[in-house]
Amino acid sequence: MNAPTFQDIRAAATRIAPLAHRTPVLSNRSFNQRAGVEAHFKCENFQRGGAFKIRGASNFLFSLDDATRKRGVVAYSSGNHAQAVAIAAQHLGIPATLVMPDDAPRSKVEATAARGATIIRYDRHKESREAIGRRISEETGATLVPPYDHPWIIAGQGTCALELMEDRPDIDALLVCLGGGGLLSGSALAARAFYSGLRIYGVEPELGNDWWLSRRAGEPVEIPSPPTIADGLRTTKPGVHTFPLVQKLVDDILLVTEEEIRETVKFILSRLKIVVEPSGAVAAAALLFGKMPPGPKRAGVIISGGNVDLEVLASL
Repeated sequence: MNAPTFQDIRAAATRIAPLAHRTPVLSNRSFNQRAGVEAHFKCENFQRGGAFKIRGASNFLFSLDDATRKRGVVAYSSGNHAQAVAIAAQHLGIPATLVMPDDAPRSKVEATAARGATIIRYDRHKESREAIGRRISEETGATLVPPYDHPWIIAGQGTCALELMEDRPDIDALLVCLGGGGLLSGSALAARAFYSGLRIYGVEPELGNDWWLSRRAGEPVEIPSPPTIADGLRTTKPGVHTFPLVQKLVDDILLVTEEEIRETVKFILSRLKIVVEPSGAVAAAALLFGKMPPGPKRAGVIISGGNVDLEVLASL
């Protein structure tokens, strides 16, 4: 399948409109003063299912023909992609099986089950979620919906930055969290179509620095499953489709510490009065703690999700 284009993102925006919300863009004076940059937050924590993942998942499922849909879908995810696939499958009235790790946040597991999906649990340290997903697909005929590494997924995620650029066309930097790279590659593709001189940065936890290592190596580098609090960013290797797009379109990869992620979740909760999950806070953390190279004055920041267990939030 060919790499996605900006036209694919435009088409995805129309395709997913019945299911995905157009989320607001917020700013905060206290954050701007501390960061030294005017930040504009694209709040995907207000998205259907509490995260940006509904964009890619619904674009994928809506792109399937009727005969394929009837055989159902299967996906693997620590939570947000699972919820998104379950929501889209429920909307279409088709069966969905979700492979989720034993240590997935309880809130994400419960929300996925509430959508009528079948949940299969596994040990991420001993078992391969990809292998489990392939086995279920082969046994049932269900279509495997990858969490990030597919042109349909990338195009769907790109609608997030498409909306942000339409609402804030004068930003001169874009910061996006980085797990598998679906959101970053799609967002970079959309943003570059508006402004080729935009500075674009992916942000990942120091403990899960597969992209940082891969960029410097010039090829995908695999790491062990990272023990980061940002559970949605625990990927171990860049994707086949996402890596070349990120290499071509993104200026650099920035790293943030676990403590910086925690402090940013707290800062956003206390100052912006919104709940952001640790994975959703990493891009904001890069701004708050001065990780972005100097130059840009107005930065777009994608808050990727807000699905965090209350116990985890309280522990912060």
